[in-house]
Amino acid sequence: MYALAPFRIDVAQEALDDLRERLARTRWPGELPGVGWSYGVHQEYLADLVEHWRTDYDWRSHEARLNSFPQFTTVIGDQRVHFLHVRSPEPGATPLIITHGWPSTVHDFVDVIGPLTDPRAHGGDPADAFHVVAPSLPGFGFSGPTARTGWGVHRIARAWAELMRRLGYERYGAQGGDFGSLVSPELGRIAPENVLGVHVNALADAAVASDPGDLALLTEEDRAKAERNRKLWYGHSGYAVQMSTRPQTLAYALNDSPAGQLAWNLEWFVDWDPERTEQTPIDRDAILTNVTIFWLTGTAGSAARLYLESADAWGRRAARTTIPTGVANFAGDGAVRGLAELSHEITRWTSYSGGGHFASLQAPDLLVDDIRAFFRTLR
Repeated sequence: MYALAPFRIDVAQEALDDLRERLARTRWPGELPGVGWSYGVHQEYLADLVEHWRTDYDWRSHEARLNSFPQFTTVIGDQRVHFLHVRSPEPGATPLIITHGWPSTVHDFVDVIGPLTDPRAHGGDPADAFHVVAPSLPGFGFSGPTARTGWGVHRIARAWAELMRRLGYERYGAQGGDFGSLVSPELGRIAPENVLGVHVNALADAAVASDPGDLALLTEEDRAKAERNRKLWYGHSGYAVQMSTRPQTLAYALNDSPAGQLAWNLEWFVDWDPERTEQTPIDRDAILTNVTIFWLTGTAGSAARLYLESADAWGRRAARTTIPTGVANFAGDGAVRGLAELSHEITRWTSYSGGGHFASLQAPDLLVDDIRAFFRTLR
């Protein structure tokens, strides 16, 4: 009844030529002298990256790497869903669905899929093997634009439960970062009989108190961290306010200017100032591959809609889940354990001084080790 169609990325050369021509015609706005990143993305940094994108970046090599993983599409609730499905050679592997966030794509996972699915070949214990399912969020990349309203976190989680059912997985783990850190626990809430455990990084719902009364429940240290997070978010949340209120207005610019789309995504990828961030720098080709996927599929605007579709949950504490939950808190992540415990059954919490918000790109080895260690406790 439910077709799972094999999928292969094959971008027309004309689309790549058009992209380079548009990059060559970028109109630069100029910037104030000496302001660096304090007013937004630094033009000198962006211009250098645009030139690399136009002249040196090789889409075909990244296309080929993505095509080295088995890919499929299916339709769930009138929405096309694209996903990687990489089965482990180990017969006893644990099924695991992993979810990216914004402004990412499944390309974020190219360095973790091998170690997760075949630990024996990567110096690990075969008992830690996973069958990996990595969907593209609805509206992102090869899942294509969303055609209807309502594709927020809860609906995506329900779609993931249906996807795993179609693949024949009755018991599985869930992992995710950024928006994936919201979708994965929600999957546990709606399918607790199927989800054996949830592992998250870049936990997005535990940095700032949802209710002023929550601060009183925290230790002095956690309360101070939550207050610092609140002040930091106030100064850097303009992108989220725009996408959660008027994403369509933004979509026209993102869909028409590749340099503009890169600037919009880049601010988050480089943590606002690559010269001061404590996070591990992200390889610029990884950034460009994510942005190129958005550009080639015309989904920058539809990806932005995820913020509006999920906005009804902003500022509200999620119902507490009883699913065992592991949290990996990397450099730059603001998750506060006391806040996380109000909504999650935390059974493992690990903090790292390195890596960053996009851990699968910035610290893939640490992330894989943490995922393995968490699910090892549930076997």
